[in-house]
Amino acid sequence: MITLGAILLILGLLIKIPILWNVGILVLVVGLILVLVGASGRAVGGRKHWY
Repeated sequence: MITLGAILLILGLLIKIPILWNVGILVLVVGLILVLVGASGRAVGGRKHWY
């Protein structure tokens, strides 16, 4: 999700489509939250590991 968010941010910047920029930020933040929660050892969404 972090990679997808970064790609959307770059595309939004290059193509100048604001919705891509906003979606990229949202996806990037969600990916970072999932990484932080997963690294803390807590189960996320009923799963201990995300593959």
